[in-house]
Amino acid sequence: MMRIPFADTIQTLTSILIRNGFAPERAAACALLFAETTRDGVLTHGVARFPRFVATIRNGSVDPAAEPVRLTGFGALERWDGSKGPGNLNATAMMNRVIELSRAHGVGCVALRNTNHWMRGGTYGWQAAGAGFIGICWTNTMPNLPPWGGVERAIGNNPLVMGVPRKSGAVVLDMAMSQFSYGAIEKYRRNGELLPVDGGFDIAGNLTRNPAEIEESWRPLPAGLWKGSGLSIVLDVMAATLSLGNATHAISRDFLHETSLSQMFIAINPAALGGTEEAERIADEVVASVHACAPADAAKPVRYPGEETLRKREENARLGLPVDESLWQEILAL
Repeated sequence: MMRIPFADTIQTLTSILIRNGFAPERAAACALLFAETTRDGVLTHGVARFPRFVATIRNGSVDPAAEPVRLTGFGALERWDGSKGPGNLNATAMMNRVIELSRAHGVGCVALRNTNHWMRGGTYGWQAAGAGFIGICWTNTMPNLPPWGGVERAIGNNPLVMGVPRKSGAVVLDMAMSQFSYGAIEKYRRNGELLPVDGGFDIAGNLTRNPAEIEESWRPLPAGLWKGSGLSIVLDVMAATLSLGNATHAISRDFLHETSLSQMFIAINPAALGGTEEAERIADEVVASVHACAPADAAKPVRYPGEETLRKREENARLGLPVDESLWQEILAL
C-alpha cells in the first residue's frame, strides 16, 4: 500500500470526473465522498471502487449531469426520482432533504427510485449524525444473495445504515444483509486470507471460509441466516413499493449495469421532543456499558459501531490515504 495525501486524492479524482462529464462543483463533491470513504477505513467502497464508477459513467448507467427530482409528497413523506444520477450525490441530497423535513416535522422520510449505487452506505449515517439527527437509510441491490433455503441468488444484500448523534463520537451501524459484503469478501481474497468465520457456500454446497469459493458460487450466507434473509426481503419491498421503483429481481445482475435502484432515507430530530442533555447521558451510558464488557481477546477491546471509523479517520487523515499502487496507476490512466 502507498499513501496518497487526502487533498491530492480529491484533486486527481475531480479531474477525472470533469473529463467524464461532471460539472466542476459536482465533480469535487463526488470525489470528496470517495476520498472520505477510504479515509474512514472502508477501502472496498472508496477509491478502490472509483474505476468501476467511471466505467458505469462511460457505459451510460450513470448520468453525471442528472439530479434527483421530487415527484410527490405528503407532510414529512416524499417520493423522488434519482434520474439515474451519481448514486453518492443523490444519496447525499436525499439525506439533506430528510434532515430538512425533520426540522419542520420532527421526522422526515424520502423514498428514492431510479438511482445508482450509493457506494459506502455509512456515509449517510455519518452525515445525519454529524448534523445532530438520527439517520436511517437502506438500498436494494442487484440479486446477489440466495434467500434462506435457496441456492440461487434472488435477493440483495441490501445495506442498512443507522446513525445516532453523540458528542463524544456518533454511533453508526453500516451492515449488509450478507454475513460479509462482497467488498469484504473481495478484500480477503486479494489479501490471500480466509474469512474469520464461515461466510458462504462453495459450488458443492459446503460451508466455507474461502472467499474465492464464495465468489464462484454466488452463495454468501445471509447475516443471521434466515433472519438476514427475511430482513433483506422486507427492506426491498419497502423501498420499491414506497418509491414505485425497481425491486431487486428487476435489477441487472451485471455489476457494471447495476442501475435504477430503490432507496429509503429517514431522519429523526431528537431535539423536537426536548431532553437533549438526558439523551446524551443515556447514549454515553450505553457506550460505557459496551466498553465495560470483558473482551474475548484481551488484545481486541469491545467497540461500539463506528468507533473504529473514528480511529481510522484520524490516522489516514494524518498519514495519507492507503491505496494499492496498481490501483492508483489504474486511476491515473483514466
